[in-house]
Amino acid sequence: MADQSVRGRFVWHELVTPDSNAAHAFYGKAIGWKSQPWEEDASYVMFAAARGPVGATVGGNGSAAHWLPYVGTGDLDATIELAKQKGGSVVKDVATLSTGSRYAVLQDPYGARFGIYESADDYGKITPPKPGEHSWHELTSTDHEGAFDFYSALFGWEKLSEHDMGEMGMYLVYGLGGVQFGGMMTMQGASPAWVSYVQVKDVNQTAKKVKSAGGKIVNGPMEVPGGDWIVQALDPQGAMFAAHARAADMQKAAEAKTAKPKKAKQPKPEQEQLSLSEESPPPVVEDSETPAEEQAPPADRPPEEPAQKAPAKKAPARKRAPAKEAPPATEAPTEEAPAKKAPARKSPAKKAPAKKGPAKKAPARKSSKKSKAPAKKKAGKQSSKKRPAAKSAGSKKTAARKGARTVARPAKAKSKTRSGGKKKAAQKPRKRK
Repeated sequence: MADQSVRGRFVWHELVTPDSNAAHAFYGKAIGWKSQPWEEDASYVMFAAARGPVGATVGGNGSAAHWLPYVGTGDLDATIELAKQKGGSVVKDVATLSTGSRYAVLQDPYGARFGIYESADDYGKITPPKPGEHSWHELTSTDHEGAFDFYSALFGWEKLSEHDMGEMGMYLVYGLGGVQFGGMMTMQGASPAWVSYVQVKDVNQTAKKVKSAGGKIVNGPMEVPGGDWIVQALDPQGAMFAAHARAADMQKAAEAKTAKPKKAKQPKPEQEQLSLSEESPPPVVEDSETPAEEQAPPADRPPEEPAQKAPAKKAPARKRAPAKEAPPATEAPTEEAPAKKAPARKSPAKKAPAKKGPAKKAPARKSSKKSKAPAKKKAGKQSSKKRPAAKSAGSKKTAARKGARTVARPAKAKSKTRSGGKKKAAQKPRKRK
């Protein structure tokens, strides 16, 4: 028993071509189809998409290359009779397959050819097409209104909407059960024909593949009412076909293209540090494993880490801090202050000779009674008598200088005054006793 659910649905596509091998090579590059021979006839090579075969190639027998869509019907014989009554004709008579399914090729009243297919298997519910599968079927005719009446009688198609295409006239969208199948339009001077659209993710990329594989772009890529995009082309053998991408898929493709240059042009680490000083808050690099708190600080203030390492370089200065005359560590305001004031600690050492001044008088206090006697008798001779005492209290340099002066004056000490002074000085202690 024939499947009634297949009525009005596009179920198969044949490419009539003079070179089957070349056709498979082209569509494999342009669309991505795989070649799959039919089990019953190896010469009947099919085009396979991700979910299975979608069509096949057949010999042209001298006719021009073209695509032929097949529409399902629940009763093949009744459809053929109705087509004849509506002005259609039979191009290829009924053929039966080993599975029990049957098919035939017809022509509508305006010259466009199409196939009809009666399936012995259940096709199930209509599912949205996937990339690589046919998603739209467009008819160009000399009278698209009359053509719609013909096909509507055969397959039960409904007019879903119409669009004014300006100089091109009206564009009729048809479907079944609210699901859009394709469109029809009048085009005077052109041969009536069906054009099948294959769903792709990006018609721009498909157009490039078509050109690189040896095909020719006829129209597009272009946006159509509703936001979808299409491109129409000819394969190397001259068969016309088209590609269709949904608006959502084209949007994703556009976003992917704009996202790639950003990833390739990420700033280098030094460029990121410069950008941090110009932007607030700093940009977050997703692939960065460095936490935000460890990123380099803005360039307009000194980094914190070098400031902490600076005292470490002045460690020798901190070692001198425990000197006897240095202030306690609690008095230092900062760690760097003792290092800067280190030279000040040496200043008391330089002023040490000033403390030795009183030391010159110390020998006078501790000296014997002989040294005090000359000091009371002759004040003018204190310089010569006190210099020898300074030798013990003063520095070596001071003693050397004073010693030189005392050596120069003994020649004058031979006078009677000095010799008499010595005798009197020697007698005074004895009188005190």
